[in-house]
Amino acid sequence: MNKKELFERIRGQMIVSCQALPGEPLYVEEKSVMYLMARAAKMAGSPAIRTSGIRDVAAIKEETGLPVIGLVKIQYPGFDGYITPTMKEVDQLVEAGSDVVALDCTNRRRGDGSTPGEFIQAIREKYKDIILMADISNYEEGINAWKCGADIVGTTMSGYTDYTPKRDEPDYELMSRLAADVDIPVIGEGKIHTPEQAVKALQTGVWSIVVGGAITRPLEIAGRFMKAIRESRGETS
Repeated sequence: MNKKELFERIRGQMIVSCQALPGEPLYVEEKSVMYLMARAAKMAGSPAIRTSGIRDVAAIKEETGLPVIGLVKIQYPGFDGYITPTMKEVDQLVEAGSDVVALDCTNRRRGDGSTPGEFIQAIREKYKDIILMADISNYEEGINAWKCGADIVGTTMSGYTDYTPKRDEPDYELMSRLAADVDIPVIGEGKIHTPEQAVKALQTGVWSIVVGGAITRPLEIAGRFMKAIRESRGETS
């Protein structure tokens, strides 16, 4: 699927993120089970899937046939970012068949000394036609990723860097500003917990949205209910 076809497919839609990391309830050491979450997402109408890990990219593509936004979460010494931080992960994602490769394009420290723009350029030199999604945390990073040649900008990291405000709701302002000021698709992602928030996020003008934890992470979902019940009783823990 080429870039134009992909963009038209996801426009105005909700992409479901299906991820499970080691230590989480739905992570099974022996094999990927995220293809089952992706199956449900496809049945619900998701036009694409975002997922983490090489085995999940391969399993989800085989199961659903949907376009996959792939990434690898790994923490290297000297790197503050952990989303597809080096060419090694890019190579693995390309080999696994990722239709889009997502990578950290925040301005945090990179252990190889490169900037997000230099990393994007290096990827382009190796993979001319690759579709890149830049995960950013603020407006300046989004503008920089756009100018450096990213194909998609995602608000994924808003609230997850030490220089952006922590929040328990989507960063609608960031979505709106970037959607108005860049000429590539902006994907609203992060802290979209409810259908109402999903609708509001799309109304900011973003190209599409990604929803993950509210749909595919049962521990997080159950914890949110438990927290609300405890707070209703005046309990603090």
